[in-house]
Amino acid sequence: MVLFPNCKINLGLHINEKRIDGYHNIETVFYPVDLKDVLEVVTLNKSNSTESLPIDFSSSGISIPGDTANNLCIKAFQLLKKDFPNIPPIQMHLHKIIPMGAGLGGGSSDGAFTLKLLNEKYQLNLSQKQLIVYAAELGSDCPFFIINQPCYATGRGEIVTPISLDLSAYKFVLVHPSIHINTKWAFEQLTPSNPTVSIKKIIDQPIKTWKEQLINDFEAPIKKQYPIIQEIKNTLYQNGAIYASMTGSGSTVFGIFPSNLTSDLKSKFNLPIHLV
Repeated sequence: MVLFPNCKINLGLHINEKRIDGYHNIETVFYPVDLKDVLEVVTLNKSNSTESLPIDFSSSGISIPGDTANNLCIKAFQLLKKDFPNIPPIQMHLHKIIPMGAGLGGGSSDGAFTLKLLNEKYQLNLSQKQLIVYAAELGSDCPFFIINQPCYATGRGEIVTPISLDLSAYKFVLVHPSIHINTKWAFEQLTPSNPTVSIKKIIDQPIKTWKEQLINDFEAPIKKQYPIIQEIKNTLYQNGAIYASMTGSGSTVFGIFPSNLTSDLKSKFNLPIHLV
């Protein structure tokens, strides 16, 4: 069985306060974007599996750094296997296309889609609400990918409420400057504060008004450290973007363009760029 985990962008991102548990309360809008990884799961035959190795994981595409045991796909499998021991040994392959450490939520999407895939393939009959609970154990923005439609998010990002926001009439351009932003460092650059106007209210306004109002709090300190962020944003606006911003804690910058985008943007950047 194959699913295609997609990425997300943040439309605005406010860091409201630091919590006593060390996390931060935020406010943002998650919007799904059709840049996708590929996730495949097949059931292993008893002859080529053991109970001590219930999952055989492999990957291709963009290299995934770090210990494989920390991969959210494997953690998602382990979460469900603990409560549903009858899930058989599996072979899982992940083809990585979404850049990592880029503010696009690719790893979180992979983990959430693993939950959805296993639920469907092995008929676990978990409701969306139950899947969201499992997803929250994987990471703050994983619950969004269970719903996978535009959502207003609060708390750590795990409290998600679907909203009516349709940007299908526009083109998205994602530019990744190949910079990995340390999330802990990014949070340390900010002084949390409550915004004067809610992101939810700003999003309700015409998209042409977002440029002056819809802000990602991480953007100011990160573009100070990495000026290329502002350079990318400027280039997107110079080539017709209606709105441009950094997503998450970076470093990907996205532009929202009219559907009749004609500029050859790939020639403007000597960087990885995706048009979706």
